[in-house]
Amino acid sequence: MTNLWNFLVNSREEIAKQTIQHLGLTLASLSIAIVIGVVVGIILTRYKQIANKVISIAGVIQTIPSVALLGFMLPILGIGLTPAIVALFLYALLPIIRNTFIGIEEVDSSIKEAAKGMGMPSSQILLKVELPLATPVIFAGIRTAAVTNVGVATLCALIASGGLGQFIFQGIALNNTDMILAGAIPSAGLAILLDFILGVLQKNVTKLIKPILITGLVLLSASLLWAVTINNKPVLQVGFDLEFMGRADGYPGLSKHYDLDFDNTRQLDPALMYQALKEKQVDVISGFATDGRIKAYDIQVLADDKNFFPPYYAAPLVRGETLRKYPQLTEVLGKLTNQISDQTMAELNYLVDEKKQPTNQVARDFLQKLGLKTSTQRSGSSDLVIASKNFTEQYILAEMLGIVIENYTNLDVDLKPGLGGTQIAFNALFKGDIDIYPEYTGTGLLTILQPQPEIRDQIINDKDQVYTYVKEESKKQYDLDWLSPFGFNNTYALMMRKEDTTALDISSISDLKDYLDNISN
Repeated sequence: MTNLWNFLVNSREEIAKQTIQHLGLTLASLSIAIVIGVVVGIILTRYKQIANKVISIAGVIQTIPSVALLGFMLPILGIGLTPAIVALFLYALLPIIRNTFIGIEEVDSSIKEAAKGMGMPSSQILLKVELPLATPVIFAGIRTAAVTNVGVATLCALIASGGLGQFIFQGIALNNTDMILAGAIPSAGLAILLDFILGVLQKNVTKLIKPILITGLVLLSASLLWAVTINNKPVLQVGFDLEFMGRADGYPGLSKHYDLDFDNTRQLDPALMYQALKEKQVDVISGFATDGRIKAYDIQVLADDKNFFPPYYAAPLVRGETLRKYPQLTEVLGKLTNQISDQTMAELNYLVDEKKQPTNQVARDFLQKLGLKTSTQRSGSSDLVIASKNFTEQYILAEMLGIVIENYTNLDVDLKPGLGGTQIAFNALFKGDIDIYPEYTGTGLLTILQPQPEIRDQIINDKDQVYTYVKEESKKQYDLDWLSPFGFNNTYALMMRKEDTTALDISSISDLKDYLDNISN
């Protein structure tokens, strides 16, 4: 608890900044959703034959996974605030439209008939009878939308829109619980605060309707002005994944090592970084050396001419208890030792990312080329659980592990791919929820073990020393076993579009620094 308090105090300025960004996203999207949602709800009460279809469409939109929706919009709207506000607006529509429609429909028909009998036109009946009586139901929808949007807004950090999601996802990536809570606690507080304020407004809405409308217009205008201001692009737009932004071997260390300082870095989901580069939403990204999209999107990897990035050799990471129970796993998984080169792994990733081949098929085809058996099919029962993180390479490696184990032992495998980052995968392994997953020596050193700086700096650029250290310390501290590496080094790298590196004559990180220095002078 003391560590969390210290972190909150030390990061108070960044937390305040992200909270304001989070609130801005929520209010901007909610304001638009209220205006459009209420109008659509009113229209549906006049055209009941299309009401179910429109409400169903809004419901379908809300069922689309948030990250998927953001990914769909990236080629059209880019990254940053615009797609975030659009996504949040879409998610807020359903409860507002539905509650407006239901609230007005449930107004007693005898009251409406009485209003007609008094000679009131339809517009007056709507404004003076239906809407006032439907207000509690409409506000219930608005409150639901507001609370939902506060939560969904955390995901918008994955497309560089800012907000408290930056702390949450970076904390997950870096195995930092204090950082996760620094984002989660203010986010929960915002949801409670907004719901409380809307509850107070609901009780006094008839008295406060004009101030509410004026305040809403001011907030909407301020939010749009803020969006335009924030979206002003620098000469080179930089997009880094959340883990890279906080790791010692990521941007903090790179900045010192190369004396390199980007004016404006955008934090992106790793899966969206390459697409953002392809769509020219960013110009520089932090990628992975064996990613298949390097070839698919014609991307240039900048040479690490000052040897900053440490080695990231992939290897199976296994629970000690599992290995003692099934000692044959060491020999069986040894069949994959040093069988995958950097080029081979990049090609396998390319087959999945660009050619859209199933990971299971790619893994089986490769193992067949090695002369290994692949005929046994997964039975559905399980003696052990193999997992992976949530990117292509990990899916392929997990498939390979499962195929080899099931074809060379009597064990049945349950595959659980797509765990959301290092912290989740490692904690699941340590607690016994899974038995094996592919991990990287650099991640083991810097994210899992986190040695003292003097130890880290002494071994960080020697692949054999890094492997020996993580193998010994993981066994000592967690009873986890690193088996022999697959053979490839998926290290971090800075990347740009080839057309830009050619035009700007940039081939290394030092060239990039020189270019930035020249244009700033």
